[in-house]
Amino acid sequence: MTDWERARNLLKDGSYTCVLCRGEVLHTSTKRGVAPLVDWIDLGADLHGCSAADKIVGKAAALLFVLAGVKAVYAPVMSREATQVFSRYGILYECDTTCEGIINRLGTGSCPMEQAVRDIEEPMKALEAVRRTMEQLRSKQEGK
Repeated sequence: MTDWERARNLLKDGSYTCVLCRGEVLHTSTKRGVAPLVDWIDLGADLHGCSAADKIVGKAAALLFVLAGVKAVYAPVMSREATQVFSRYGILYECDTTCEGIINRLGTGSCPMEQAVRDIEEPMKALEAVRRTMEQLRSKQEGK
């Protein structure tokens, strides 16, 4: 079984939201959104050459996967912008459904992470914008 097949199978089993595989290396998470990727990047995990599977991939996640150095990404749902990012950086990708954009968890508008990277094409700048947005969302939740 290839790393990509292993990652997809683990994701499809339903226990995880994000899976990265490379040989004996396995990273899994049950966190939502881009949080697993930000966590692994911040921890300095070596993700280079991993194959990934994620529940939903928009432009923000795609740019983070590029930054992490993954070689292939599978998602049941992927935005057109994410596919463009992967094509531009030569990352293999596969999805079951392509959509115009990723909506927020309430279904009331665009995902805040997608809004944060709307005008960004550089992966490191995307990480900075995502971190700022995550912090703003955390502050709002704590203020309630």
